[in-house]
Amino acid sequence: MATHIDGFPPVSAPATALGPTPRTVVRELAAFLKRPAVLVPSGLRTRDAWGSWGVLAALHIVGMLLVILPLIAAWQKHFALPTPDAFGKLPSAWLLPLTVLIAPVLEEVIFRGWQTGRPRALWLLGCFAAFVALTMNAKALAPLVLAGALLALVAATLAGWLWLRKRREAAAYRAAYPGVFWLVAVVFAGMHLMNYPTASALSLPMVLPQFWAALLLGFTRQRIGLPASILQHALANAASMALAMAGV
Repeated sequence: MATHIDGFPPVSAPATALGPTPRTVVRELAAFLKRPAVLVPSGLRTRDAWGSWGVLAALHIVGMLLVILPLIAAWQKHFALPTPDAFGKLPSAWLLPLTVLIAPVLEEVIFRGWQTGRPRALWLLGCFAAFVALTMNAKALAPLVLAGALLALVAATLAGWLWLRKRREAAAYRAAYPGVFWLVAVVFAGMHLMNYPTASALSLPMVLPQFWAALLLGFTRQRIGLPASILQHALANAASMALAMAGV
């Protein structure tokens, strides 16, 4: 099944016999950002899909390293803003696995895993929110009550997944998706302000890398799929870590 974006060719169709050209992928991205839409992910099973993923990953990393990071470094220096300290309390051995393996999986599942709007995905998101609420209030609950609530939540998660697994996204979700996409991008970027010891209005440009990531990863998730966005996220984080470790 192919999905059109504002008059451009179906995203599942190859641009040439040799696969999608960078220009084609960039045009699709621009059209998507102009009007975000729920697409049918192509998956990573074909050469064309890997070609599109390669273009998006390269655009993500090059834009971040050559444009955004130099700009925010100059901004940070000009206004004497603090550097991130989110990982300062972590053992050094955990830093690389957390940023390159754990964070990409968790962040993509939480922020973009459900963006196809499939009822089963939205159900899982709601169950995850309930789990977070339970863990945050665990100390206020008796051990047996907490255990019972967690078991009930697991059962509800599994039952809902099985019941909703074949249902498609609602028309109302497709209509609302442009707003959903931009809201999630803003929240994803804003969440990373917690990486800094203090935050103010001047700190907002410091999360431009995360906002840029949210735009590229959001399209990759819709265009190719969740595994592709996780892999792209991990590669971008690895590039940032390599730059930081090199002291650039």
